[in-house]
Amino acid sequence: MKLSFRTPVLATATLAGLLVLTACGKKEEQTNAPAAASTAATPAAASTAPVAAPAPATTTAAAAAAPAAPAAAPAPVAASETLTVGTVTLGSAVGADKKVAKAKTTFAPNEKTIYASVATDGTTAGATLNAKWTYQDGDATTTVSDLSQSISTDGPAVTTFKIQNPNEWPEGKYKLAVSLNGKPAGDTAFDIKKK
Repeated sequence: MKLSFRTPVLATATLAGLLVLTACGKKEEQTNAPAAASTAATPAAASTAPVAAPAPATTTAAAAAAPAAPAAAPAPVAASETLTVGTVTLGSAVGADKKVAKAKTTFAPNEKTIYASVATDGTTAGATLNAKWTYQDGDATTTVSDLSQSISTDGPAVTTFKIQNPNEWPEGKYKLAVSLNGKPAGDTAFDIKKK
């Protein structure tokens, strides 16, 4: 095998550059210059000039010789998620704390909005509460509304749902079924009738 003049020159330039960087105390961030540009420039510079400038070759060699970056810290273990549904309270108005102001289970047909406050306790990074409002007309059940909300909490919390009707509600029996992450968590029956 015949060695060309370029091989010893490149090896010498690489070694000299590495020694210069070590002596100067260069930090790893500085040696991590875009490797693609310096790698692509090295062969062209070596082929056009036998005594190539050491900077491109040195950067590539220093990047290869640089110590590996420290391993990333392991992801934190998720806290135990234990969320339970407590009370479900119905009413015609809610306060700033999202709680129903005055609980009731009978509404007039002309009440435009009916609220439900769902109290939960526990911890979750993300859970889904669902409120399905239905109307029982004899043997038939009609869905009035089916709403979901994502919640994230670390302790007691209140989530509010509401249904609205610009017209009068049909008189009869209604039910609110609450579920947590798709699992039933409780039902609340209520009536709409004239007083």
